[in-house]
Amino acid sequence: MSNLDVRPPLTECGGRADVAAEPVRELLQGRSVQLGESSEVRRLLPTLGRRMVGAWCFVDHYGPDDIVDQPGMQVPPHPHIGLQTVSWLLDGEVLHRDSLGSLQTLRPGTLGVMTAGHGIAHSEESPAAHSATLHGAQLWVALPDGARAAEPRWEFHADLPVLEDGGLRATVFMGEMAGARSAGTAFSPLVGVDLTLAAGGDARLPLEPDFEYAVLTTLGVANVDGVDLAPGSLLYLGCGRSDLQVSAASASHMLLLGGEPFEEEIVMWWNFVARTGEEIGAARTDWMNAGSVEITPSAAGSRFGTVHGYAGDRLPAPALPSTRLKPRGRVR
Repeated sequence: MSNLDVRPPLTECGGRADVAAEPVRELLQGRSVQLGESSEVRRLLPTLGRRMVGAWCFVDHYGPDDIVDQPGMQVPPHPHIGLQTVSWLLDGEVLHRDSLGSLQTLRPGTLGVMTAGHGIAHSEESPAAHSATLHGAQLWVALPDGARAAEPRWEFHADLPVLEDGGLRATVFMGEMAGARSAGTAFSPLVGVDLTLAAGGDARLPLEPDFEYAVLTTLGVANVDGVDLAPGSLLYLGCGRSDLQVSAASASHMLLLGGEPFEEEIVMWWNFVARTGEEIGAARTDWMNAGSVEITPSAAGSRFGTVHGYAGDRLPAPALPSTRLKPRGRVR
């Protein structure tokens, strides 16, 4: 999914200086962002006060939206560098196309992971015949230095490990929890878990004390470590926890995101994650120079390739900010 802000803010993050080394309960407020012509999302990372949780650097929560008479998600072809997109649906369908030639329909409980590496382009759209409701999360993972120039790749996983206990159903879609490991490729120690709590559910999740964690609530009101969370809330939990208590009076749904604090300082702008402003500028130039014409793999400015089959124009890059792009810390 793209960051469709026409004036995307510069985000400088990474490093360990601002990681909460002890358990905390920090409630983060998201902001509404228009995604294309017909969808609105709640952007929870980066946001005021915090920019990363482990290597997770971008969290959009969208829906549940009634799209029975609407086109639903329509995100034109756009580029990425230096990150992974992790697509996770709770309701509905999304059709993924990319410049590698991948064509895949994502549905609830299936995982799509796109590793951008040095450059890839993709589009996302609701199929012409789609469900009445669209609900999900789009997540980005910053790639460490050793992987950020790798060849791009797409992977799809329909069989993911599930843990059940105390009214809790936990699907591990990235990383590992309690011996259950996702097949999704990760380049740094992290975890992503889909949590469904039945009414009256009460469970304790095993955590890694060296990881920092956050919980996103998507449906119902859940109680996380004694804090009641309404849908669309993100609770940052810091490090130093070996477990986490979750409960719910009524049926609820959450995403647990965590990982080893990301040591490297990064620059994130629009759909790019890099280390310097010069890298960001070069990626933008490559995307704009490629234009909308067909290009060969060896053509100048063609590192992003072409997304075939999308009925519409590519997404142009916004103008670069006037301020110098440089990496700094994890919080504002």
